[in-house]
Amino acid sequence: MKRRQLLMAGATLGAASLAAPFVARAAETEITLYNAQHASLAKEWVDGFTRDTGIKVVTRNGGDTAMANQIVQEGASSPADVFLTENSPAMARVEQAGLFAPLPQETLRQVPPQFRPSTGHWIGIAARSTVFAYDKRKLSGNQLPSSLLDLAKPEWKGRWAASPAGADFQAIVAALLLMKGEAVTTDWLKGMKENATAYRGNSAAMKGVNAGEVQGAVIYHYYWFGDQAKTGENSNNVALHYFRHQDPGAFVSTSGGGVLAASKHKKEAQEFIRWVTGKAGQDVLRTGDSFEYAVGVDAASNPKLVPLADLRAPAIDPSKLDSKRVTELMMQAGLL
Repeated sequence: MKRRQLLMAGATLGAASLAAPFVARAAETEITLYNAQHASLAKEWVDGFTRDTGIKVVTRNGGDTAMANQIVQEGASSPADVFLTENSPAMARVEQAGLFAPLPQETLRQVPPQFRPSTGHWIGIAARSTVFAYDKRKLSGNQLPSSLLDLAKPEWKGRWAASPAGADFQAIVAALLLMKGEAVTTDWLKGMKENATAYRGNSAAMKGVNAGEVQGAVIYHYYWFGDQAKTGENSNNVALHYFRHQDPGAFVSTSGGGVLAASKHKKEAQEFIRWVTGKAGQDVLRTGDSFEYAVGVDAASNPKLVPLADLRAPAIDPSKLDSKRVTELMMQAGLL
């Protein structure tokens, strides 16, 4: 009996000693996230990932362009393991510098091709639709622009707004450049300079519409939904016009995620991207209050949103959006 007890005790101790290193590693593992997505959404993802895996995440928040430039400057010395953005031009910037590690096929298969670059070096994690947010007291029906390009026409002078300095709007211009070319984009930006009022941020532009300062603004959809879910005080006079018809104004911007080639924790970093693009991560978009679109295969978005398929957005390879050239063109037009 005593011998049996000793043997059982030894077996238990041996099993514990084998399990202990894994537990210790899980508890000590920590990855660094450079986050240019909305901080609240990123926190939901980070909290869920840590809860499910035990892997801790240290988050550094910043803007799309600034964080992409920082990663490029840091190069192989970057402490970042993962990079998340609101818009894909920042991902393309880092990719063009050769600083992303390829993603495994099992991760890439979790997101349809239209929401990830053809290269496979990063992946879509969420999406947002371009919209024309308009003052429903002043505009309706055939008074609305049928195309984003219409806003450069003389009849729209002084009637609409945007936030030209923001990465959000510059992603829209990048899609216009990719779809229509430099000549059309240059002319449109000149028309914008003549016609549009510049605000600092999409929320401010929407508030301007709501207050009757302008009749409409080019923004992303979720600003309106987010305000409506709270008090509606900045959007109750505003409705959303979706351009559809594969128009540049129907552009759906892909938020991206990627693993840095310089990461010292590639296994855990890859696991983070796989989790965000998988069911648990995409469910955060369905049940949370970010009002961004889920992009995972068969993933459902928040039911309040217009279905992605109904947006009839243009097909855009997000890795080909040229933020550098957009900045140059906007500076030439006097918008930056």
